Amino acid sequence: MIYVAIVILLFCLMLGVPVPVSFMASSAWLIFFGGPDGSGYQATQLLPYAFSKINSVPLIAIALFIMAGGIMERGKIGEKLVDLVDVFVGHIKGGLGVVGTISCAVFGSISGAACATLSCIGTIMFPRLKAEGYPRGHSAALMANASLLGLLIPPNATLIIFAWISGQPVLACFLSTVIPGILTITLISLVNIWLLRDNKEVLVAHKRSNAEKWRLLKERGKVALPALMLPIIVLGGIYGGIMTVTEASAVAVLYAIPVGMFVYKGFDWRGLWAPVVESAVTTGVIMAMLFSVSMLSRLYLLEDLPSRLLVLFKSVSENRWVILFMINIFLVIMGMLMDDISVVVLTTPILMPIIMELGFSPIHYAAIVGVNTGLGCITPPAAPVLYLAGRLNNTPIDEMMRPALYFMFLCWGPVLLFTSYFPKLVLFLPHVILGTPW
Repeated sequence: MIYVAIVILLFCLMLGVPVPVSFMASSAWLIFFGGPDGSGYQATQLLPYAFSKINSVPLIAIALFIMAGGIMERGKIGEKLVDLVDVFVGHIKGGLGVVGTISCAVFGSISGAACATLSCIGTIMFPRLKAEGYPRGHSAALMANASLLGLLIPPNATLIIFAWISGQPVLACFLSTVIPGILTITLISLVNIWLLRDNKEVLVAHKRSNAEKWRLLKERGKVALPALMLPIIVLGGIYGGIMTVTEASAVAVLYAIPVGMFVYKGFDWRGLWAPVVESAVTTGVIMAMLFSVSMLSRLYLLEDLPSRLLVLFKSVSENRWVILFMINIFLVIMGMLMDDISVVVLTTPILMPIIMELGFSPIHYAAIVGVNTGLGCITPPAAPVLYLAGRLNNTPIDEMMRPALYFMFLCWGPVLLFTSYFPKLVLFLPHVILGTPW
């Protein structure tokens, strides 16, 4: 019966049925026909379990980080970050694309969400990229990939949920994606420059003298400093042991409001209402999804799906690194069908026992999940971030696919292989800072 439930889930997702409803449909089949004797399970046992799972204080951090990101998005922080980064790399060919990439990384460390990063930085960068002669398909693909850095540079809502489900320290999960994030920034920037190397329509800004660079750095750095202080305060408070992640998310909101309202003057008291409502709606959707998938993952565990998957993997190979490769393929396929949070909530309870039995570190697996969920957000048919970039830049999908595939295979592919097969390098920061085992 478990295989029928999986087919129902995949069929509903491919039809475009809303993700929580797809989870409920798969759950309903197992409730009626699951169990060792086919008599099903008691819904009265599953509903309290799902409610107890989402009745968790750490989940408040997700709502507050979403709110802080929305406030900073309206506070005109993105423009200040772009102007600051432009001082360093704006003069080289393809440099404006590098400016957008680094700006996405910095803003992503504030918002922790790819769509918020793309909406803010992309809205600023697309007109500039067009004026500099960048092909619109390249621009959309570039910003879609760069916005996913918000899933790797902490704080990260996806990894908060992963830590909540797996019982791992949130700080260690955050640190696990920092080195893959830095590698991704570097590769996206280099691939962007390589793709534009022979494009004669791309304009190059004049090279600034050292004196001019220093003057602009002081001017723009002073303006951008209040925004740059937010990730320093939040991450410094968390890693310094001063605040928990939930407390840090509340501090982020309290800091973002006066900075966005009084320093950057991006909104007034009435304008504050919009990001509050949007964060409430987004959080409501996430909580409904967590509730439905908590029941489904519980049923999958009762049906002993992890052991069945492990037997399936071992029928192909007994080598744990080959099995890890198959797990990566599985995560990529799931990411092609649903959003990042749904993938994490559904697969973590199923795959974590397999990871532990194979002898891999759960923090290492957290980094793998972070990279895979990023890749899933730009991989069709779901690809929500890729389609959002197309809408923002008024670009049809066929113009985006060629450069998007270059970024996927030359950036995310190597990062995923690095993250999967060089665990000691990935775990270097969690090991040094928190003493996490290799």
